[in-house]
Amino acid sequence: MIEYFFSQYATYSSLDITLEIVAVIFGLLSVWYAKKDNILVFPTGLVSTSIYVYLLWKWVLWGDMMINGYYFIMSIYGWYHWTRKKGDVVEFPISVISRTEKRMSLIIFIFTVTFVVLVYHYFDKFTTWYAYVDTFLTGIFLVGMWLMAKRKIENWLYWIIGDIISIPLYFSKGFTFTSFQYLIFTIVAIYGYLEWKKSLNNSQIKEI
Repeated sequence: MIEYFFSQYATYSSLDITLEIVAVIFGLLSVWYAKKDNILVFPTGLVSTSIYVYLLWKWVLWGDMMINGYYFIMSIYGWYHWTRKKGDVVEFPISVISRTEKRMSLIIFIFTVTFVVLVYHYFDKFTTWYAYVDTFLTGIFLVGMWLMAKRKIENWLYWIIGDIISIPLYFSKGFTFTSFQYLIFTIVAIYGYLEWKKSLNNSQIKEI
């Protein structure tokens, strides 16, 4: 059983294996802090995404690399966004997506998928089934990260969908640790949505 899950690591360097494990640990911490609506989601996410950018570039998985590069940038933006206050009150608390943000989410998704498709075509990387899945997944995750940075509760729905797809995707690519990470991500994302929903309901009751 162990050999089935981890045999692909036989050809990997010890450094790459160690880096992947470190990235997984910080990625899990980041999602846990996101569930708790804790600003530490961003510094832990920066560590994880910076490692994955390097590893994915090395593994020639450019769609995934672009996702993590975007995560890195949006983590910096989100870190700033979450710290903004009006006096002692958080300026951007957990909230529901607006109509304008729904349209923007659709634009981000379409633009992202189109861009990734063009990149994969240019470099002739549509050679496997998961290359096609990558294009869709990139759009899902970019919208999810944008909504999380804006503290919109719907970000969890995008994470759940993307995480579920990523479990078999990363296992098929040969990255077992990362596949297990997305399995845990899915569970935490479900609880994250429920916890944010409870927090949002409580804040709405206080306003009445």
